[in-house]
Amino acid sequence: MILTVTPNPALDVTYTVPGFRPHTSHRVTDTAAQAGGKGVNVARVLTALGRPARCVLPLGGPTGDAVRADLAAAGLDHAEVPIGGDTRRTVTIADGTDATALNEPGPALTPAEWDALLGETARHLPQATVLVLSGSLPPGAPADGYGQLVALGRQFNLPVILDTAGPALLAALPARPTAIKPNAAELTAATGLPDPRAAARSLLRHGAESVLASLGPAGLLAVTPRTTWHCAPPAPVPGNPTGAGDATVAALAAGLSTHTDWPAILPDAVALSAATVHHPRAGHFHTPTYHHLRTTLTATRLPH
Repeated sequence: MILTVTPNPALDVTYTVPGFRPHTSHRVTDTAAQAGGKGVNVARVLTALGRPARCVLPLGGPTGDAVRADLAAAGLDHAEVPIGGDTRRTVTIADGTDATALNEPGPALTPAEWDALLGETARHLPQATVLVLSGSLPPGAPADGYGQLVALGRQFNLPVILDTAGPALLAALPARPTAIKPNAAELTAATGLPDPRAAARSLLRHGAESVLASLGPAGLLAVTPRTTWHCAPPAPVPGNPTGAGDATVAALAAGLSTHTDWPAILPDAVALSAATVHHPRAGHFHTPTYHHLRTTLTATRLPH
């Protein structure tokens, strides 16, 4: 079982608005709402792939009730930590080519609620094969909150994947996550280096054991202390990129759970990410795109 922890979950609302542009009125052609947050999206993708996954997340208020109901309706295995605040909402406006996201900060957790999240995570780790930590830290969480969770996973000798950015990422690196998954902008923000390979190597020196960098249409770059690998789709994929990074993490978690090596993980991750862009909602993927790409893509080893 792959365990995902989402400290700042959300009710994800997606509006489909063809030809969306700011500063004017639009008619929404489709509305969808589902349980979200990056770790929830990871678990949703894994479940669709037939990989056992369980979500740990704090929930509270009427929005938390809506998230809980969707998790149950979708058949997503989950364990919740009750909180006093109301779970946040996020809004994504998808126009068929790209997407615009509006993310609320989320409710502040009390120290007791944070400790309860750590305790609930620890309760499920003996059954886990991989620990996935995803998304922003909520207000009230310790600055090294992800470092605490990484250390917890390491106590159980588990591979730990961390997908976050900014100070939360940097504070967690001394705990030595097995893999981190920044995008190109997050790499530059964390290191001040514009070159993704140089930035990834810098994060290795600060504690990450491997870096899987999302480069958008240019695919994925995997950097370890010994090797560098790259894989990209044959052409840019139009659609809703929200959740594409979570699909990448799902493929990485599935690979680490079976001790798969990078040349096999990368094509699967690129195919799953591209197939997610082809689907209008995060946490879902276009199955024909996934099956087609995963049989045609290969990873290339780069000079290290």
